[in-house]
Amino acid sequence: MRIYSASSEETLRARKLLADWVGEDFISKAQYQLLEREIVSELRTTNIFLRLVLFLFTLISVGAAVALFFVVSRPLEQAAGVFFLIFAAICYAAAEAAVSQARLYRYGIEEALAVCSVGFLCAGMQAALFSGSPYSPKPDAAQFLVPAASVVFSLWIWRRFGLSYAFLAAMIFVLFLPGYWTSSREAQRLIIAAFYATGLAGVATVRSRHRFDYLDEAYSVVEAFLWLGIYLAINLQLSSLSLAAQWWGGTRANLEFGRPFYWGTWVLIWCLPPMVLARGVRQKDRFVIAMGAIIALLTLVSNKPYLGWPRHTWDPMLLGILLTSVAIFVRSWIARGPGGIRHGFTAARLMGKDKQWVKVGATVVAPLAPHSITPDPQASSPDFHFGGGRSGGGGAGGDF
Repeated sequence: MRIYSASSEETLRARKLLADWVGEDFISKAQYQLLEREIVSELRTTNIFLRLVLFLFTLISVGAAVALFFVVSRPLEQAAGVFFLIFAAICYAAAEAAVSQARLYRYGIEEALAVCSVGFLCAGMQAALFSGSPYSPKPDAAQFLVPAASVVFSLWIWRRFGLSYAFLAAMIFVLFLPGYWTSSREAQRLIIAAFYATGLAGVATVRSRHRFDYLDEAYSVVEAFLWLGIYLAINLQLSSLSLAAQWWGGTRANLEFGRPFYWGTWVLIWCLPPMVLARGVRQKDRFVIAMGAIIALLTLVSNKPYLGWPRHTWDPMLLGILLTSVAIFVRSWIARGPGGIRHGFTAARLMGKDKQWVKVGATVVAPLAPHSITPDPQASSPDFHFGGGRSGGGGAGGDF
């Protein structure tokens, strides 16, 4: 089902591991060169900067071409919907060709084409089927087909090309589905949480078969997204539209929902972070552990609005002190273990993978650094003095 073969992606994974190992001096340069010659990949890859540039350039090019077509042809609304669907098919076919013929892998071009195909599909279905003509279905009867088709197609893009943000897009499209089925805010949140929980169960089941291969990291990211989606669906304070007014002017979410449902979600937002952290620690999954820490932080942040307590300007300071203390305690507790290891965890960085993110951050921040704008003052030499010139008037000499 995936457009890339398992051997090709395993080869890329092995090459990344080799780069990490040589960066941490686990293997010598000679060993790295010898092993690199044995694992040659036919896929074409690029760095993150060029990938982003090509992604944006392709989006702009496709958008400009489609806009020019509509400016020149000026079709009717339903005809425009049909053209959007045609453009969606063309973009998807181009993405398939870019991978199968040019062997592009995370190159930006094929990703942008796949993203455009999803966008054109949404616009085409909306304009062709629900444009308000007498032959169109009633919006309240079948208009949910637009986000439903977007969910299915986004999942296909994720499964076909392995793009994690396509799965995130599918999760976003799911948010629009319950509004077509029920007007109850409580039922809408329960439906969304049920969708995400079903996806989580499916991902956890499939992931168990790929625990030690190249797909494990991809499923790890998806599982982290699903945990976050479930949490945001049940946290009424974070996902309410009047968030700023509630946090600084008193809570109002308890007025929009029934008291049993409201306080039930408050219990759940305290129960979910330990579950996620336990799952991540048990699986030794850094993405799930990070997501567990994030939702634990969100629980601490949203607890006062839930309880209706007033917020103070020193709350962020207290939260920062708490998080710093926890981080120092956990790090020192792990470091005091035998050999600096406890239950398979260590506080020492073992791989050079994080160096890439440090380099990215340094590249972004460097132009904004003060010394790049204002040069450092030059130290003057005590033996240097002005002299040798002429000055007119006032009795000034050449050594002035």
